[in-house]
Amino acid sequence: MYTTDPQVVLGTMDFGTRVAPDQAFAILDSFVAGGGVWLDTANCYSFWADPSGVGGASERVIGAWLRARPGARDAVRIATKVRQNPLVAHSWPQSAEGLSARAVHAGAEESLRRLGVDHVDLLWAHAEDRTVPLEETVGAFGELVASGAALRVGAANHAAWRVERARSLARELGVEPWTCLQLRHSLVQPRPLASVAEAGHRMLQPEDLDLARSEGLAVWSYTSLMWGAYARDDKPFPPIYDHSGTTRVLAVLDDVASELSATRNQIVLAWLMRQGIDPIVGVSRVEQIEEALGARGVRLDDEHLARFAEAR
Repeated sequence: MYTTDPQVVLGTMDFGTRVAPDQAFAILDSFVAGGGVWLDTANCYSFWADPSGVGGASERVIGAWLRARPGARDAVRIATKVRQNPLVAHSWPQSAEGLSARAVHAGAEESLRRLGVDHVDLLWAHAEDRTVPLEETVGAFGELVASGAALRVGAANHAAWRVERARSLARELGVEPWTCLQLRHSLVQPRPLASVAEAGHRMLQPEDLDLARSEGLAVWSYTSLMWGAYARDDKPFPPIYDHSGTTRVLAVLDDVASELSATRNQIVLAWLMRQGIDPIVGVSRVEQIEEALGARGVRLDDEHLARFAEAR
């Protein structure tokens, strides 16, 4: 289904805002020392937590870390996103950057400048923009690959049919298609047809996995650890997860964690990777990324997967 083995991706959304630069440096150092490779950021991170009212803090911290660590660029792969960054401070979604060709090129150029690199390894379209012809967006992403500014391109929070339509347009235009999907996904699932409260989040659906399996696309998941809800009593699951299926899944989770001498979080991450999904993990402390990387050594078999499927 995928070209490489799934791995833990370091989510850097809070770097430079909720996570101070020195702590972010320590997390990045630990991640690389532990064999981690992929960093996930976005040009809009994290405008809602930044007094400036615009994004860019996360990319600037990564850029500063790269400058302070000679050779680090060769040790990591960087994924960033365009779309959503406010063009006017404290004005979102009214001034949210879109996916016109001009916006895509400008957003990518600014990201490269903040990161201090000549290319990113993966550039995402952070969300749909149906005010712009899809052909224009696809062409702009293709141009960035052709110029070497991005090595691969992908779609985050897009409907499966839009991704496939975009891939068809890329073939017609003779440009690089989107080859990666990023969607919200975790072991526990919300009630059917329930809407998530977080603006812009799109849940991974069966058709997304069906498309990925059919086309050989990579799948990344965000909110993989549910903001700490698996591990902390003071971080409850959102109300839409309050149903009997969650109770059953968590009971199986505890049993499997005990059997394999692993933490709840590690089992969740191992469950995602066992299905070929790369989980993004946002952390604020070194010990959290060390725990997450430990999930690579957890081996779930078909019987474990069956138990979780039955519980849901």
